[in-house]
Amino acid sequence: MSKLRLTKGLYLILTNPRDGYEALTRWAVYAQLPAVQLRYKGNDENHLRALAHKMRNLTANSKTLFIINDRPDIALAANADGVHVGQDDLPLKEVRKIVGPKMVVGLSTHNLDQVIKANFEPVDYIGFGPLFSTISKSNPDPVVGPQMLPKAYQNSRVPIVAIGGITMDRIRSIDISACNNLAVISAVGQARDPLKIMQTLNRIIQEYKTDAP
Repeated sequence: MSKLRLTKGLYLILTNPRDGYEALTRWAVYAQLPAVQLRYKGNDENHLRALAHKMRNLTANSKTLFIINDRPDIALAANADGVHVGQDDLPLKEVRKIVGPKMVVGLSTHNLDQVIKANFEPVDYIGFGPLFSTISKSNPDPVVGPQMLPKAYQNSRVPIVAIGGITMDRIRSIDISACNNLAVISAVGQARDPLKIMQTLNRIIQEYKTDAP
Protein backbone atom coordinates (compact mmCIF):
# COMPACT_ATOMS: atom_id res chain seq x y z
CA MET A 1 0.00 0.00 0.00
CA SER A 2 1.28 3.44 -0.92
CA LYS A 3 1.80 6.19 1.64
CA LEU A 4 0.18 8.60 -0.80
CA ARG A 5 -3.58 8.93 -0.46
CA LEU A 6 -6.38 10.21 -2.66
CA THR A 7 -8.10 13.04 -0.84
CA LYS A 8 -11.84 13.53 -1.31
CA GLY A 9 -12.92 15.39 -4.43
CA LEU A 10 -12.93 15.29 -8.21
CA TYR A 11 -10.74 12.74 -10.00
CA LEU A 12 -10.12 14.13 -13.47
CA ILE A 13 -9.37 11.75 -16.35
CA LEU A 14 -7.92 13.26 -19.51
CA THR A 15 -8.65 11.58 -22.84
CA ASN A 16 -8.24 13.96 -25.77
CA PRO A 17 -9.53 17.00 -23.88
CA ARG A 18 -10.75 19.79 -26.16
CA ASP A 19 -8.29 22.35 -24.77
CA GLY A 20 -5.35 19.95 -24.61
CA TYR A 21 -3.70 17.86 -21.93
CA GLU A 22 -1.36 20.56 -20.66
CA ALA A 23 -4.01 23.25 -20.24
CA LEU A 24 -6.38 20.90 -18.40
CA THR A 25 -3.55 19.70 -16.16
CA ARG A 26 -2.64 23.29 -15.26
CA TRP A 27 -6.26 24.02 -14.37
CA ALA A 28 -6.51 20.82 -12.34
CA VAL A 29 -3.50 21.88 -10.30
CA TYR A 30 -4.91 25.41 -9.93
CA ALA A 31 -8.23 23.94 -8.73
CA GLN A 32 -6.28 21.67 -6.34
CA LEU A 33 -8.02 18.53 -7.57
CA PRO A 34 -7.04 15.34 -5.74
CA ALA A 35 -5.89 13.61 -8.94
CA VAL A 36 -5.50 13.91 -12.68
CA GLN A 37 -5.11 10.80 -14.81
CA LEU A 38 -3.49 10.53 -18.24
CA ARG A 39 -5.65 8.17 -20.27
CA TYR A 40 -4.07 8.23 -23.72
CA LYS A 41 -5.54 5.75 -26.18
CA GLY A 42 -3.44 6.57 -29.23
CA ASN A 43 -0.64 4.48 -30.73
CA ASP A 44 2.18 7.04 -30.62
CA GLU A 45 4.47 5.78 -27.87
CA ASN A 46 6.74 8.83 -28.05
CA HIS A 47 3.76 11.14 -27.72
CA LEU A 48 2.55 9.22 -24.67
CA ARG A 49 5.94 9.46 -23.01
CA ALA A 50 6.18 13.18 -23.78
CA LEU A 51 2.71 13.82 -22.36
CA ALA A 52 3.54 11.86 -19.24
CA HIS A 53 6.66 13.91 -18.55
CA LYS A 54 4.90 17.22 -19.26
CA MET A 55 2.02 16.37 -16.94
CA ARG A 56 4.44 15.18 -14.27
CA ASN A 57 6.25 18.51 -14.42
CA LEU A 58 2.98 20.42 -14.15
CA THR A 59 1.75 18.43 -11.15
CA ALA A 60 5.06 18.19 -9.29
CA ASN A 61 4.99 19.64 -5.76
CA SER A 62 1.24 20.22 -5.98
CA LYS A 63 -1.79 18.78 -4.17
CA THR A 64 -2.83 16.99 -7.36
CA LEU A 65 -1.64 13.39 -7.76
CA PHE A 66 -0.57 12.42 -11.27
CA ILE A 67 -1.77 8.98 -12.32
CA ILE A 68 -1.21 7.13 -15.60
CA ASN A 69 -3.74 4.72 -17.05
CA ASP A 70 -2.79 1.15 -18.07
CA ARG A 71 0.99 1.60 -18.27
CA PRO A 72 3.03 0.92 -15.11
CA ASP A 73 6.23 1.17 -17.15
CA ILE A 74 5.39 4.70 -18.31
CA ALA A 75 4.28 5.65 -14.81
CA LEU A 76 7.63 4.50 -13.44
CA ALA A 77 9.63 6.24 -16.16
CA ALA A 78 7.77 9.53 -15.63
CA ASN A 79 7.99 9.29 -11.85
CA ALA A 80 4.20 9.51 -11.63
CA ASP A 81 2.36 9.29 -8.33
CA GLY A 82 0.30 6.34 -9.44
CA VAL A 83 -0.97 3.94 -12.07
CA HIS A 84 -4.51 2.75 -12.78
CA VAL A 85 -5.17 -0.61 -14.42
CA GLY A 86 -8.19 -2.53 -15.67
CA GLN A 87 -9.43 -6.06 -15.19
CA ASP A 88 -7.69 -7.25 -18.36
CA ASP A 89 -4.33 -5.58 -17.74
CA LEU A 90 -1.33 -7.00 -15.90
CA PRO A 91 -2.08 -8.82 -12.63
CA LEU A 92 -1.99 -6.46 -9.65
CA LYS A 93 0.93 -8.24 -8.00
CA GLU A 94 2.99 -7.78 -11.18
CA VAL A 95 2.01 -4.12 -11.37
CA ARG A 96 3.09 -3.61 -7.77
CA LYS A 97 6.44 -5.29 -8.47
CA ILE A 98 7.05 -2.89 -11.35
CA VAL A 99 6.11 0.36 -9.61
CA GLY A 100 7.24 -0.47 -6.09
CA PRO A 101 5.60 0.15 -2.73
CA LYS A 102 5.33 3.95 -2.83
CA MET A 103 3.22 4.44 -5.94
CA VAL A 104 -0.57 4.59 -5.77
CA VAL A 105 -2.21 1.67 -7.60
CA GLY A 106 -5.86 1.77 -8.67
CA LEU A 107 -8.04 -0.92 -10.22
CA SER A 108 -11.23 -0.69 -12.29
CA THR A 109 -14.14 -2.79 -11.02
CA HIS A 110 -17.53 -3.28 -12.64
CA ASN A 111 -19.47 -5.52 -10.27
CA LEU A 112 -19.54 -6.57 -6.62
CA ASP A 113 -17.55 -9.75 -7.21
CA GLN A 114 -14.67 -7.69 -8.59
CA VAL A 115 -14.97 -5.25 -5.68
CA ILE A 116 -14.66 -8.09 -3.17
CA LYS A 117 -11.73 -9.69 -5.01
CA ALA A 118 -9.91 -6.34 -4.99
CA ASN A 119 -9.85 -6.52 -1.18
CA PHE A 120 -7.15 -9.18 -1.50
CA GLU A 121 -5.05 -7.29 -4.03
CA PRO A 122 -2.26 -4.71 -3.43
CA VAL A 123 -4.43 -1.75 -4.45
CA ASP A 124 -4.92 1.67 -2.85
CA TYR A 125 -8.30 2.46 -4.39
CA ILE A 126 -10.81 1.03 -6.85
CA GLY A 127 -12.78 2.64 -9.63
CA PHE A 128 -16.40 1.47 -9.69
CA GLY A 129 -18.79 1.81 -12.62
CA PRO A 130 -19.96 2.78 -15.06
CA LEU A 131 -22.74 4.34 -13.00
CA PHE A 132 -24.39 5.66 -16.17
CA SER A 133 -24.03 5.12 -19.90
CA THR A 134 -20.87 6.72 -21.25
CA ILE A 135 -19.42 7.72 -24.61
CA SER A 136 -15.82 7.79 -23.35
CA LYS A 137 -15.20 4.12 -24.19
CA SER A 138 -15.70 2.42 -27.54
CA ASN A 139 -16.68 -0.82 -25.80
CA PRO A 140 -18.03 0.17 -22.38
CA ASP A 141 -18.79 -2.26 -19.58
CA PRO A 142 -22.44 -2.81 -18.61
CA VAL A 143 -23.97 0.06 -16.63
CA VAL A 144 -24.22 -0.80 -12.93
CA GLY A 145 -26.39 2.15 -11.95
CA PRO A 146 -25.84 4.63 -9.09
CA GLN A 147 -27.89 2.43 -6.75
CA MET A 148 -25.03 -0.10 -6.69
CA LEU A 149 -22.49 2.38 -5.34
CA PRO A 150 -23.48 2.05 -1.65
CA LYS A 151 -23.28 -1.74 -1.98
CA ALA A 152 -19.78 -1.45 -3.43
CA TYR A 153 -18.86 0.87 -0.56
CA GLN A 154 -20.06 -1.67 2.00
CA ASN A 155 -17.91 -4.38 0.40
CA SER A 156 -14.67 -2.48 -0.20
CA ARG A 157 -11.74 -2.09 2.19
CA VAL A 158 -10.23 0.71 0.05
CA PRO A 159 -11.56 4.10 -1.14
CA ILE A 160 -13.88 4.10 -4.16
CA VAL A 161 -13.70 6.35 -7.21
CA ALA A 162 -17.14 6.33 -8.83
CA ILE A 163 -17.02 6.65 -12.61
CA GLY A 164 -19.04 6.43 -15.78
CA GLY A 165 -21.22 9.05 -17.46
CA ILE A 166 -21.16 11.42 -14.47
CA THR A 167 -22.38 14.93 -15.28
CA MET A 168 -23.51 17.98 -13.33
CA ASP A 169 -27.15 16.95 -13.82
CA ARG A 170 -26.61 13.32 -12.81
CA ILE A 171 -24.62 14.07 -9.68
CA ARG A 172 -27.87 14.57 -7.74
CA SER A 173 -28.74 10.90 -8.11
CA ILE A 174 -25.40 9.72 -6.67
CA ASP A 175 -24.86 8.97 -2.99
CA ILE A 176 -21.56 10.79 -2.70
CA SER A 177 -21.10 9.52 0.86
CA ALA A 178 -20.51 6.06 -0.66
CA CYS A 179 -17.32 7.08 -2.45
CA ASN A 180 -14.14 9.03 -1.95
CA ASN A 181 -14.08 10.57 -5.42
CA LEU A 182 -16.18 11.05 -8.51
CA ALA A 183 -14.30 10.67 -11.81
CA VAL A 184 -15.22 12.49 -15.00
CA ILE A 185 -13.87 12.60 -18.53
CA SER A 186 -16.19 14.35 -20.99
CA ALA A 187 -18.00 16.48 -18.40
CA VAL A 188 -14.80 18.50 -17.99
CA GLY A 189 -12.67 17.58 -21.00
CA GLN A 190 -15.29 18.70 -23.52
CA ALA A 191 -16.71 21.59 -21.49
CA ARG A 192 -16.64 25.17 -22.73
CA ASP A 193 -15.32 26.31 -19.35
CA PRO A 194 -13.37 23.32 -17.95
CA LEU A 195 -11.95 25.18 -14.97
CA LYS A 196 -15.38 26.34 -13.77
CA ILE A 197 -16.85 22.84 -14.10
CA MET A 198 -13.97 21.13 -12.30
CA GLN A 199 -14.04 23.68 -9.48
CA THR A 200 -17.80 23.30 -9.07
CA LEU A 201 -17.75 19.50 -9.10
CA ASN A 202 -14.80 19.38 -6.73
CA ARG A 203 -16.57 21.68 -4.28
CA ILE A 204 -19.83 19.69 -4.43
CA ILE A 205 -17.99 16.45 -3.63
CA GLN A 206 -15.89 17.92 -0.84
CA GLU A 207 -18.78 19.74 0.82
CA TYR A 208 -21.31 16.91 0.48
CA LYS A 209 -23.05 16.10 3.74
CA THR A 210 -25.34 13.19 4.41
CA ASP A 211 -28.77 13.56 5.99
CA ALA A 212 -27.65 11.44 8.91
CA PRO A 213 -27.35 13.28 12.26
